[in-house]
Amino acid sequence: MKKVIFAALAAFALLSSSALHANDAPKTALTGAKLAEAKGCVACHGNDGNGAITATGKIDPQYPNLAGQYQSYLEYALKSYQNGTRKNEVMAGFVKDLSEEDIRNLSKHFSQSKSDLGDLRGIE
Repeated sequence: MKKVIFAALAAFALLSSSALHANDAPKTALTGAKLAEAKGCVACHGNDGNGAITATGKIDPQYPNLAGQYQSYLEYALKSYQNGTRKNEVMAGFVKDLSEEDIRNLSKHFSQSKSDLGDLRGIE
């Protein structure tokens, strides 16, 4: 009887511990916008993915516009930098420590941002 009670208590403790940790995850996850700032994405891509403004007051064209891109494409691109399929030393450094959740949150944030580009007219 003691073995059954002990086993039940051990199982309850294990399940309770797992439930507590599962509930903690959303509290510690950063939203896409905050994560983009914390990881330095905004330095090149801007807060909303439309690019960083240079000292001249114009968007620097060397950085891709992420705003409005498909979330699945952005996830694919970040994972490709992470696994080395896409080669870019700067991006590889930025994405190396991103979790699956980070990639999902960043991609969702930029995909939901309104793009300032309609076409390439006016781009120098």
